[in-house]
Amino acid sequence: MALTMMLSYLSGAQLCTGSLGDPVVHITFGRGSNPGGPLAAAVTTYNFSLNDCPNDGQYTMRNSSLGCFSSTWHVLNEDHTSGDAEGYFMLVNASFNPGDFYVDTVRGLCSNTTYEFAAWVMNVLKNSACGSNGIDPNLTFKIETTAGAVLATYNSGNIPEDASPTWKQYGLFFQTPAGVTSVVVRITNNAPGGCGNDLALDDITFRPCGPQVSASLSISGNTTANVCQGDNTSFLLKGNYPGGYNDPAFQWQVSVNNAAFSDIAGANGNEYLRMPTGVGSYRYRLTAAESENLPSANCRVASNIITIDVNPIPVVQVTDLIEACYGTDVVFTASGAATYEWTGPNGFSSTAAQATVTSVEAADAGVYKVKAVSDKGCVVEDQGTLVVRPPVDAAITGTDHFCEGTSVLLEASGGTQYAWSPSAGLSSTTISNPLASPVDTITYKVVVQNQFGCKDSAQITLNVWNKPTANAGTDKITREGVPVILNGSVSGTDVTWHWTPSLGLSDASSLAPSALLSSDRIYTLTAVSNKGCGTHSDEVFVKVYKQVVIPNAFSPNGDGTHDTWKIQAIETYPDPEVTVFNRYGQPVFKSKGYSRPWDGTFRGTPLPVDTYYYIIDLKLPNEPVLNGWVVIIR
Repeated sequence: MALTMMLSYLSGAQLCTGSLGDPVVHITFGRGSNPGGPLAAAVTTYNFSLNDCPNDGQYTMRNSSLGCFSSTWHVLNEDHTSGDAEGYFMLVNASFNPGDFYVDTVRGLCSNTTYEFAAWVMNVLKNSACGSNGIDPNLTFKIETTAGAVLATYNSGNIPEDASPTWKQYGLFFQTPAGVTSVVVRITNNAPGGCGNDLALDDITFRPCGPQVSASLSISGNTTANVCQGDNTSFLLKGNYPGGYNDPAFQWQVSVNNAAFSDIAGANGNEYLRMPTGVGSYRYRLTAAESENLPSANCRVASNIITIDVNPIPVVQVTDLIEACYGTDVVFTASGAATYEWTGPNGFSSTAAQATVTSVEAADAGVYKVKAVSDKGCVVEDQGTLVVRPPVDAAITGTDHFCEGTSVLLEASGGTQYAWSPSAGLSSTTISNPLASPVDTITYKVVVQNQFGCKDSAQITLNVWNKPTANAGTDKITREGVPVILNGSVSGTDVTWHWTPSLGLSDASSLAPSALLSSDRIYTLTAVSNKGCGTHSDEVFVKVYKQVVIPNAFSPNGDGTHDTWKIQAIETYPDPEVTVFNRYGQPVFKSKGYSRPWDGTFRGTPLPVDTYYYIIDLKLPNEPVLNGWVVIIR
């Protein structure tokens, strides 16, 4: 639903042209959720409706109305008082027959006093409704005594439709006779019912009406003044009364910080001397009435308002003494003002609330002043003193490299307190000269503080040189004439190495030299630190087996020559396996280890002259199985 703007203005009603008092009666119809409750039965002869849109001869109490009768009525989002959330208004669909639709008795008035009666009314019919020929409300307002005597009457004339919802104020003024303190207000609808004659009613007021009373500041003639907290100026308030009461009486009133107005004791002249006060907003006005009626606020009229604002001075609390370390930033802080003006040593100036002196040095020491001015022109000044403490120049001495497993003494200087980090490898983190024994390269930082709390830091990177380590690798096995690769490795910082002896090696300075040997040998790999961190050695044993010589014939005839099959150098192997087969693939000899050479028999029986086939497994890593043939000769 689109929001609709509601306008309001004073009609040409007979309203008070002098000064008004506070409302004696203010009928707002209350507030709450839709719909509101019905009025008292004596107030209206119309029937109460719970619906948003009452029919002819009906009324309802609403805080809003949403386009009744096919949106031929205006959308009302609130009552006459803007911002009065859930405030009710009386929504009326006039009867076909003209007549009273609102009658109420008002009590508590003052006799022999002129009052303004006023009410806000809206024609809720759109100007495009009813073929642009809708019936306009036409109201008569009457004030009567409770005995029925008419004191005043006013006719609104036709209240036309508007393009947008518009509140209009209508009313009259009247004087209560002697002894009369209650009156009857009667609102009559003169127009017939039909298409139109639909209205809203709100904010009915009765206010005392009297001569025009005005007030101002005596010297300037103004009605406002601004002073600052602590200002001792007094103000003479002067009232102007042109006449009109037979026996006038006056009373000055004050409202503090928008509270209700209250009488100022003893302030009954047309002038009032206002003495200095504390911070706040003070509103003054002069009320007047016939002398006999002055004690009753319901009988008084009031002047315009004189406002005197006593404004607080800015809250500025500059630290009296600031001790700052050389090279740091210092911030002076003020608050509560609109503008600031800072001045200080070394040509310093600033207009910020927080004035910063960057990287202070000795020339910045001294007194800093601020002048703070509020948006009302109230001024306060304050100052603080800056003391610049000497800087800390942190330094670390000591060797930045050493061998693994040893220590180095670090020496920090420049202050009275020390904090080292990280703590790993340090003998202490709070002394100037800890002993450092890290296991690997590390960077240490020290924060140095002097007696004034000023700090600086330094750091040093310690390079830990790892000791040399040699690993000659696992022991090796080979055969005579077959080269074997040694698998050495070294570690450490800036290390060189060599093998000893160099005999049989392809390159004594290589970590993986080739060794060609005819006999067993032990080699030593030595790693040497070029940083002076010592040496380290490791050994590897190379087992060398002799070359096996396999005869291809023997004659087991008992003549003492070549009676057995002697395989040369096989005894040097730890666990060889020898198998002999006949031409049919049948094994005729098998031996693990060859401690007894084969004599040409099978199960004790000599084998015939023939060619036999052998397989010899020397059981060495990476060595191929030997195979061939041998002939028995007899």
